Amino acid sequence: MKRIALLLLVNLISLLSVSPLFAQALRTPNRWLHRQDTTWYHTEEAAKTAEMVLLLQKDNGGWPKNVRTYGMPLTDELRAALAASKANTKDATIDNGGTYSELLFLGYMYQATGDSTYKAAFQRGLAFVFSLQYPNGGFRQFARTDGYYTHITFNDNATSNILQLLRALANDHPVFNGLLDECLKAKATDAFKRGIDCILATQYVQNGKKTVWCAQHDEKTLLPAKARAYELPSLSGAESVNLVVLLMELPNPDERVKAAVEGAMAWFDANRIKDRRLERYTNAEGQRDTRMIQSTEGPDLWGRFCDLETNRDFVCDRDGIVKYDIADISYERRNGYGWYTSEPERLFPRYERWKKKVYSVSENMSPAL
Repeated sequence: MKRIALLLLVNLISLLSVSPLFAQALRTPNRWLHRQDTTWYHTEEAAKTAEMVLLLQKDNGGWPKNVRTYGMPLTDELRAALAASKANTKDATIDNGGTYSELLFLGYMYQATGDSTYKAAFQRGLAFVFSLQYPNGGFRQFARTDGYYTHITFNDNATSNILQLLRALANDHPVFNGLLDECLKAKATDAFKRGIDCILATQYVQNGKKTVWCAQHDEKTLLPAKARAYELPSLSGAESVNLVVLLMELPNPDERVKAAVEGAMAWFDANRIKDRRLERYTNAEGQRDTRMIQSTEGPDLWGRFCDLETNRDFVCDRDGIVKYDIADISYERRNGYGWYTSEPERLFPRYERWKKKVYSVSENMSPAL
């Protein structure tokens, strides 16, 4: 009976890891891992959370995504279930903040306690991150080596998060003091550089002009690639945003970086949706629903999926058929996925500051990469 109960608990943990409902709750860092008040990392609650983080680290060094057990009481049954799940390495990922969040947490815990256990776990997690990077600099999102999981992924900011982490390591951020030797620091620096090279190489060129990026790119051809049935090769108004932010944060950008930023910003500006807005309403069945209406109120929108040649925004159901009206796809997909975003709007004031900074410095300065 105990074995059956244990298996049921492991299955429950797996279910919570993939449920769309729980995934939606973790679009921002998990509150149990990241605290504004760093004194929390000295507390007993932080230590218990750290025990769970260590138990959830897979045998290959990575962590799963959408973990909902952080903050739960760590009973003997849960402790056993988590330990038993370590061998399931296929769900170790950098998607949805997985592994990235835990590595950042371990950095804070090491600074708070000096416990070498956290240092060892951090280095194993970093080795997992390195294992996901291709020689061309791209990162796949899972440890799996089959299906669309092998693609280079920009989806849900997986790559941009990891590159932010690697840059912090290369630049000796105080959160990671004492966690790296010179060899690991050099590897992090090289991995960051190659990651930036991959971003520049995968930027889609349309009729001779640089545009933006797809959520995922083929790891060999570097072209936009399909993931799930409703995630078709396209230009992404969502996933491209933080890639541009990352490029604009590079000091002394070279001509490649400048051209990439300029091309992406021109695309964002040209592909605003100015006359349509999403509206939440109650449908005839009494359900909260989503529809597109004609309106100019509120911030402009951009499609998460845009045609590779026409730039027209589209949506898609689980049958993989392109639609141009959100009303034409199922209720589940209409309300269970983020088809439109206003995130690019925040790029424009940043872009104006970037231009003033970049074009006011000497063109003879050494490139950052």
